[in-house]
Amino acid sequence: MPIQQSESAPNALKATVREKYGQAALRVVEGEAASCCGPMNSCCGGAAFDGTVDPITANLYVNGEADVLPEAAVLASLGCGNPTALAELREGEVVLDLGSGGGIDVLLSARRVGPTGKAYGLDMTDEMLALARSNAEKAGAANVEFLKGHIESIPLPDASVDVIISNCVINLSGDKPRVLAEAFRVLKPGGRFAVSDVVVRGTVPDAVRHSMELWIGCIAGALEESEFERLLAKVGFTNIDVEPTRVYQVDDARTFLSGAGVDADSIATEIEGRFMSAFVRATKPADDTSRCCAPGCC
Repeated sequence: MPIQQSESAPNALKATVREKYGQAALRVVEGEAASCCGPMNSCCGGAAFDGTVDPITANLYVNGEADVLPEAAVLASLGCGNPTALAELREGEVVLDLGSGGGIDVLLSARRVGPTGKAYGLDMTDEMLALARSNAEKAGAANVEFLKGHIESIPLPDASVDVIISNCVINLSGDKPRVLAEAFRVLKPGGRFAVSDVVVRGTVPDAVRHSMELWIGCIAGALEESEFERLLAKVGFTNIDVEPTRVYQVDDARTFLSGAGVDADSIATEIEGRFMSAFVRATKPADDTSRCCAPGCC
């Protein structure tokens, strides 16, 4: 079910997300793995400071594909999947990463689309943008560009992108319908939406939904699976598919609930198996001539 918020809630959430991810970027600069949820919880990426491994993010990049990237790009990975593999990127395509963070998925995308293609990264956090640009320079990536802005208002023209990717970021937005409408707007006809995100099956306790720390941990803001599909269809997407990649069990739940100001033991049993990382795919119709009138594209 959709999350009900006051009019000021999205702005408050955005400010908190910016602060936490800015702190994560600074930790990477200091040589530590990124973590956004305090000393006991990592934020969709890396190992927690107590040495435990985040169940959302372990082993996302396989076969050494991240080995060619600067270490800081890997340390700043805060995702829940590998959208660059999901998107099946091709030579010459233009790809946009929503919430690009330290740039790992942008740099991997740039390698896949080659010198005739381009990879954009969009982020609102100055510290992450500085880190990403530094990583691009170290990687010698000439076909990348990092943009400052919000995923609810993408600073690119209509029909300018072949593929949109995102890695555990859409769940952090307080205005998801607008994000999806903007994604539809900037995609070319026939363009592909291919994101990794945390998705919910069924209901979850109010204590989880209302915890700001869990918003930053990619949990409380997760859309229910059928709601995600409904919102994608509402703005015009077709060929919608949600493919679970990891379903989190009770021990995983205890790990990402610890230190978040909730009764981890009691809630963990209530949400076992309801949160999952998933690949979410959709397509903008190739013959699209309609005018989208969802928020953000009218």
